[in-house]
Amino acid sequence: MAAKKILMLVGDYVEDYETMVPFQALQMVGHTVHAVCPDKKAGDTVRTAIHDFEGDQTYSEKPGHNFVLNFDFAAVRAEDYDALVVPGGRSPEYLRLNDQVLGLVKNFAEAKKPIAAVCHGAQLLAAADVLKGRACSAYPACAPEVRLAGGEFVDIAVDKAHTEGNLVTAPAWPAHPAWLTAFLELLGTRITL
Repeated sequence: MAAKKILMLVGDYVEDYETMVPFQALQMVGHTVHAVCPDKKAGDTVRTAIHDFEGDQTYSEKPGHNFVLNFDFAAVRAEDYDALVVPGGRSPEYLRLNDQVLGLVKNFAEAKKPIAAVCHGAQLLAAADVLKGRACSAYPACAPEVRLAGGEFVDIAVDKAHTEGNLVTAPAWPAHPAWLTAFLELLGTRITL
């Protein structure tokens, strides 16, 4: 298996599990992951938030960790990467206001490179205008944005993932086993025991 170079877009109050788990798991199987945030460099941190499903009408939010970035945003060039990961939480809500971030997402989509987005990550895909005619899953509260962007919202169980072409999406972190498995398949990753 050829190791891949993966870009992960994060920002303050990115969902903790949706950042930490793929960041570590993708490295564990041999891939390089650069976690970046606009206006920050390697060694800087972003705050994370833990979203949980406790029987309320929506998720609850608790303080997470300080996640250390390992690459400079200013040095990112989309053509240097094989794939993109977009975690959820609150960061996609404001990252979508950054033209450089939108340009990166568009570049990955146009090049048909693998993209894995989870939960509110669909907000960034919608703002980058890469969902037109595409089916994707997301946290259910993002369904209107997916539809307004010309996409088809796929309503699946919280622990399932949806793949369409180069795009792997899921509703939330309980889908990590399915979501990461599907993403690894797109990357051509082979794990043997």
